[in-house]
Amino acid sequence: MATGLMRKQTLPKLLTMALLALTSCTGKAPPPAPPRVPRVVLVHGIFEDGKKFDMFKRGLEKRGFDCYVPKMKPRDGRGGLEKLAVGLKQDIDTKFGPNEPISIVAFSMGGIVSREYLQHLGGSARCENLITISSPHHGTKVAWLYPTKGAEQMRPGSQFLTELANTEHKLGNMRVTSCRTPMDLVILPTTSSVWKRAENLEYPVILHPFMLNSQRVLADVEQRLLK
Repeated sequence: MATGLMRKQTLPKLLTMALLALTSCTGKAPPPAPPRVPRVVLVHGIFEDGKKFDMFKRGLEKRGFDCYVPKMKPRDGRGGLEKLAVGLKQDIDTKFGPNEPISIVAFSMGGIVSREYLQHLGGSARCENLITISSPHHGTKVAWLYPTKGAEQMRPGSQFLTELANTEHKLGNMRVTSCRTPMDLVILPTTSSVWKRAENLEYPVILHPFMLNSQRVLADVEQRLLK
């Protein structure tokens, strides 16, 4: 009798444990789907070598993206932004081939170089998503402090920026986002990063370079690249 009673009491417990285990297995969230466009080019700004993208690169790679950080030379833009754009195209074609779809995340001057590549070198045919971070789409007064050709091209009202504005229709239906901080001391005025063609996002980040250290900016970039 005692043995039979114990069996009656134990059986429901075993069934309950098995049911819980089964529910746990079947209720587990499936692994995230791979990105629709897995290749991301991270384009750095003036005087830089791409290392500031380290946090962004690690975060995006965890989400399944294949990230590439080309090194633009000369870093101070002394040869002009057109030259940097030609180099950018060559680097992208070498890394990913000439036709594979890509997305671009670009910081500061890198956003302007990326636009030159996209609008004037055929890059828009393969790029699905352009996200610029603290880029001077309408120029920056700080560019008057440096005498290179690239800096001159980033001054407000320059012929280079005027030509970019006049040809932005070449971006077609590409998704475009411009991220900025109102506390930027490199992009002056800070509203120069507001681009009518783009979805404009503002973040309470202290100073220009810290935009690439912001978890909130990274999270928003990830979500837009996953769409």
